[in-house]
Amino acid sequence: MSPEEKNDQQEVPQSTLNDDERDSLADEQASESGESDIPYALIVEDTLSNFLFIGQVLTKMGFHCEWNSTGRYVTELAEGYPRIDIIVLDIRLPYEDGFSILENLRASEKVKDVPVLAITAYASEKQLKKAQEVGFNGYLAKPLDSDRFQDQVDQILAGGEVWEI
Repeated sequence: MSPEEKNDQQEVPQSTLNDDERDSLADEQASESGESDIPYALIVEDTLSNFLFIGQVLTKMGFHCEWNSTGRYVTELAEGYPRIDIIVLDIRLPYEDGFSILENLRASEKVKDVPVLAITAYASEKQLKKAQEVGFNGYLAKPLDSDRFQDQVDQILAGGEVWEI
């Protein structure tokens, strides 16, 4: 095993709790802290300026935002929160692309129904069509429109879709 593979394996902490115990503990912690009513957003984006913009908009909407900048362990991260209400997912990331991350998210019982919004600086009709086919809830080209982003997120949260290049 290479040193890089060892580092990759060490990044995810191992829990001694089984899934039911972890879920129960997370629910108790959320209930005790009053966080159960706070919507959570997971932003998977490798560019700081994009994360800051997205985080600022979602925070103004009342979200607690979490950030993953690499694409690694996104499903495990999402499963570890008491709730995730939306995932904003960049398509091109350093270690794993958004399409494979979405496949893992949709395979997870806990987060399979969370709306996932794809964002990309390399938008194309072909990629938009693929995003629709694989199950994203929306697709937006960067740069994101600061005048419209909140409405686009609201539309997805209401069960709609947004497909724009």
